[in-house]
Amino acid sequence: GASAKRSLVRKLKMKVLALVLSLSAHGLAYVNKAPRKDFALAATKKDMMALAEANPDYLGQSLGLWDPLGCLNLDFWTLGNEATIGYLRHAEIKHGRVAMAAFLGYLAQSTPVVSGPHAKLPYSGYEPGLTPPEQWDAIPLAGKIQIFGIIGMLESYGEILPQHYCNGGLPGYYPPIKGNRFELIFNLYDPFNWFDDNKDKVRGRQVEINNGRLAMLGIFSIISESKVPGSVPLITGLIPEYKGDYMVPFEADFSIFS
Repeated sequence: GASAKRSLVRKLKMKVLALVLSLSAHGLAYVNKAPRKDFALAATKKDMMALAEANPDYLGQSLGLWDPLGCLNLDFWTLGNEATIGYLRHAEIKHGRVAMAAFLGYLAQSTPVVSGPHAKLPYSGYEPGLTPPEQWDAIPLAGKIQIFGIIGMLESYGEILPQHYCNGGLPGYYPPIKGNRFELIFNLYDPFNWFDDNKDKVRGRQVEINNGRLAMLGIFSIISESKVPGSVPLITGLIPEYKGDYMVPFEADFSIFS
């Protein structure tokens, strides 16, 4: 009947949304399908259930595996279900890292040390007293392009792996890059060799995933409150309103639609 058809359309829309969101981080990271006999993939839905239940946080202990959109049953680019799960695990870890950087960056950029007056301007067009998103808008176009160029470089290096995460490699692993080019004098991960390689990496990865999930909620709460004041009661009045558009990063420079 009509209600069954509407329900089917609703489910299809949700799955399409999940696919679009997962592609947003690094949709160009296509990996040729490898023969399954070459890799011992431990990324089945059953493995994900065990991994979620082993997580010591509240959700892991109470909710366990949470996959309302059925993403663990999907097959991206005909790579196979296990390769898709490896992709999704890597995407979550990377999104969490970006969110942690964004959340801490927002806090740092809100302090007078960054947003206050400077004897020497950090960049041409700098104005004191701007909020973090307004600071981005004030950066000259050439500076923004350089930032995106560096991000693209790091993204491309992160795909040059001894064993890709879609083919049984470790999700979240970022390879050493020191010395690959003359300007790369540090590794992105552990540039000063502060971390002990002999410690419990499984526990460390669980902590990183949990912190990343919390940071994703945190940065989107800040963004929501800045666009719709009062939408996040816990931080109402703490986040300045932003008149610009987060989804148009070059809004202050040009627009292809105007």
